[in-house]
Amino acid sequence: MADATVTTDTSPTANVTVPAPGSASVVAKEAAHFGAMAKEWWDPRGSSAMLHRLNPVRLRYIREQADRHWDGDPASFTPLKGRTALDVGCGAGLLAEPLARLGARVTAFDAAAENVAVARLHAQTSGLVIDYRAGGIEAAAGERFDLVTCLEVIEHVADPTTFVAGLAATLAPGGLLIVSTPNRTPLSRVAMITVAEGTGQIPRGTHDWDRFVTPDELKTMLEASGLHVRDSRGIAFSPTSGFSLSSSLALNYILAATRR
Repeated sequence: MADATVTTDTSPTANVTVPAPGSASVVAKEAAHFGAMAKEWWDPRGSSAMLHRLNPVRLRYIREQADRHWDGDPASFTPLKGRTALDVGCGAGLLAEPLARLGARVTAFDAAAENVAVARLHAQTSGLVIDYRAGGIEAAAGERFDLVTCLEVIEHVADPTTFVAGLAATLAPGGLLIVSTPNRTPLSRVAMITVAEGTGQIPRGTHDWDRFVTPDELKTMLEASGLHVRDSRGIAFSPTSGFSLSSSLALNYILAATRR
């Protein structure tokens, strides 16, 4: 980042840089909300329980698109070996760690320093080497990655259009970008805010429906940044079977983009 940074305390989870208030993509209120969840991030029954349930579906899609993009072997345990990956808005590493296990050399950013501290400790105890950093997309200025993932993040940033341009700028030639986010529909308002937040399945205040981005809006932003959407899929939810990939984009969706 171009902004000045400060460091946290000297506790075992210290040595974390905290983005200065001027980080253009970071909304301080959003960072604080998710930072408060840091200690429970890896608890599948805690405040991030829904992310734990969602993660296998997202990983399945990433693996499918990566194999398709790089003509990979579906039977390989390390299809991302030799690739660099950037996970933007990584939380405490719920996606970054599987990407590392798939063979990628992973860099991961989060706006909440508390999340980065927990992520570093969890990776260390898991025997994984991941370059975790506190900050927004600005922290990647000048760097390029083969795979860039940004899942359930764009609805929390200050300026989605500028943020997407920043994502595109981190993509190496021949790279692959994966983005997922809730759609701005009546269904998402009822399901994610009225029901999920209203019943405590998701912490209250996690979402602002007015900040949700539609597939057409996101596609326009990506195309303006020189990218082409090559695939998009819905993510549906059933109380009995959980999350699954779907042809309906009404609730949540995930897409893959490459340079035109």
